[in-house]
Parts: sequence; C-alpha cells; structure tokens
Amino acid sequence: MRTSTVRDGAAWAIPMALAVDAVGTGLFLPLSMVYFLAVTDLSEADVGLLLTAATACSLLLPLLVGRIVDRIGPRPVVIAGQLSQAVGFFLYLGVTGPVSLFLAALVESAGLRVYWSSVFALIAEQADGEAKDQWFARAGMIRAAGTGIGTVLAGVLLATDSRHVYRGMVLADAISFVVAAVTVGLFVRGARRPAPEVVAESPDGVRQLLRNRPYLELIGVNVLFNICTVFLAVATPVYVVRGLHAPGWTVGVFLTITTAVVATCTAEVTRRVRRRTSRGGAMAWAGRLWAVWCGAAALAVLLPRGAPLVGCLALVMLLWATAEMLHGPASNALSAEAAPEGARGTYLAAFQYSFATADMVTPGLFGVLYGVDRVLPWVVVGGLALTASVAVRPLERRLTGSGGEESGAAGGAWEQPAGHEGRKGPGRQSAEGA
Repeated sequence: MRTSTVRDGAAWAIPMALAVDAVGTGLFLPLSMVYFLAVTDLSEADVGLLLTAATACSLLLPLLVGRIVDRIGPRPVVIAGQLSQAVGFFLYLGVTGPVSLFLAALVESAGLRVYWSSVFALIAEQADGEAKDQWFARAGMIRAAGTGIGTVLAGVLLATDSRHVYRGMVLADAISFVVAAVTVGLFVRGARRPAPEVVAESPDGVRQLLRNRPYLELIGVNVLFNICTVFLAVATPVYVVRGLHAPGWTVGVFLTITTAVVATCTAEVTRRVRRRTSRGGAMAWAGRLWAVWCGAAALAVLLPRGAPLVGCLALVMLLWATAEMLHGPASNALSAEAAPEGARGTYLAAFQYSFATADMVTPGLFGVLYGVDRVLPWVVVGGLALTASVAVRPLERRLTGSGGEESGAAGGAWEQPAGHEGRKGPGRQSAEGA
C-alpha cells in the first residue's frame, strides 16, 4: 500500500510541477519586457541586455547541478530549483532599477536552470525501460499545453494594460512555484541512495562524461535535432510574413496548430512508434520528417498567394509537429538509458546543453542565412536534419550495446511507473561499455 501511494503521488505530482513551470513560462515571457518597462525607467535595450546577462551567468550551472544530483538524488534538487524560481518572482515584485532587475533575474534564471538540470533525472528515476518513453512523452505534452495556456493568458493580460494586473501575475507565478515545490516534497519519493562511502568512492561524473565519446556525440547530434525544434518559432514569423507575404494572422494559426497537436497526441504517437522501432529509429524518422518540412517550406515560394499558400503551409506544419512528437520523448529516454546510474544526474544535466546550444545558435544561423536568400535557411536546416538522422542509429548502437528494441510496450507507463525496489538502472549497459 505504501509503494502504491508513492507511485500514485509521483504520477500526478511530477506532471503538476511540469505544468506549473510551463504555464508560468508561457505567461511570463510575453509579459516580461512589458512588466519591467512598466515598473522601471529602463529602455527596451537595457532590459533585454540585463535579462540576457542574467541568463548567461546561469549557463555554467548544469554540470554542477548534475554532480549534486548524483550525490543526493534529484528530488531535493528539483525542489530547490522550484523554490529558487519562486524567490526570483517574489524579487521581481520589488524591481525598481537595473541592479534589482539583474539580481532578481539571476535568481530566477538560476532556479530555472537547476530545475531543468534535475527534473529529467527525477522522471528517469520513476520508471524503467519502455516506461520512460511514456513519461517523457507526457512531459512534452504538458509543457506544450501549459506554455500554450500561459501564452493565451498573457494575451488577455496584455489587453488590460494595467501595472497592478502585471504584479498580480508575477505574484501568482511565485506562489504557484512554492505550491509545486511543496507538492513534490510531500508526494514524490526518491529512490534509495547508495551509502555515503560508496558515493565518495564513485568516479567523478564529469570526468567520466568527458571520456564517454558516444554520449558527447549524442549531445552534439541532439543539437542538430533541437535546431529544427527552435527553428519553427524563429523562422516561421519572418519567413511567412516577409518572405512569402502571407497575412500576419496566419503565423498565430500555424503555431497554434503545432502546439495543439503536440499537446494532445504525443503520448499516443510515442506508444505506437515504440512498438515498431527503437528510440534512435524514432529520432531518425524525426530528422527525415524535419528535412521534408524544410523542403516543403522552401518550395512554398512557388505557390500563389492566398488560400493555396495558407492551406499548404498549414499542412506543412503537421510535418514539424509529427517530427517533434517522435524526437522529444525518444531523445530524452535514450539519454537516460545511456547514462550510467551512478552518474545519471551529471549526464542528464549535460544533455540539457544540447537544448541551450540550439537556443543560442538558431537565431543567428537564421538571420545570417536569411540575409543571403530567404530559402537558404530551410535548405541548411534540412541538411542538418538529414545529417542527424543518419548519425543517430549507429550512435544508438554504440550507446546501448544494441540497436534498441525494434518493438516495445510503452503504453500505460505514466499511470503505473515502476517502483524503486530491485531496480537495476537504465544505464547499466553504457556504464559497462563507456
């Protein structure tokens, strides 16, 4: 009964924490500039530079956080990240100038980095084998749905143009992170940790990671996949409106379509795909679909303006959404499977650099290439997607000692994740072969 209670608690407490973060991010990001401009005398450039500087200062945290996760487990680190984000939002209420803004943003950004550097280790701790795919699939659905809901709410709040409403939003975000931290603390139970002397004698996770060339290559290949993910939001508004001269309202429609599909279909797509191919196979298919998406978007310049162009682009966006549903859960599950159990926190934290790198590289890549020709960014990114799809299958075999199972039963894992007792750990093969 006790094990069942823990399992049931984790099954809803972790999704709730993910939802809080997603809604809070979707709500605050569109309003952040507006809020800081309303409560300070700073310019748009000043606010932007201060927020960028605060984010850059937090980029060194993941590897440190990963090492801490390996020593004490992911649960307390996840809670610390949520509480740090809450403190940052409480500090936002007192922002009056550049110093207070930078310090508040630094605390909130550090908490965000700590949270995302540990929450995937917590998810991986709750399920073995094929169950990971469903956990990560539903995590992706929650993030997409929560971010979409937050963005819609932000649009409603922007219409009020009230400083008091903005402050209420910041306060609500702060309180929600506290509630999420308390929920994880009360209802999620971490796996039993090794004895202190065993932890002290374990190899340095960072050094072990730096010697594990296949895992480092996985991070590099995942950067290419994630460029495709980020490319949607970066390229679509500019290309559709300025490159194709389509109506501005179509951008919102296209992004809504992709968000709705990912938020509702990821778990089912993951379940069906994992019956037929391995995680690396799913990622390879994602790369091919992203390449087709890029090719179709590039060829849209040949279409006449109006309904044919809008209809074609709407269908093209479904290719991106399908690729995203294939890639997200599979990549996270493969990274967790390939991480040695004793250093899983370090490995999964390092894996987050594939997302951070794509976030930093993609805007500049698009801007430079678009300045040469409006179609060139799509050609280059499509080539990167194909390169990643070719590289990932042999890399998967090196990471896991096999090609991954060609079929599996992934259904129902979220509701019934495996207990902690008797667990051998998902990274046992790579730990032996690294």
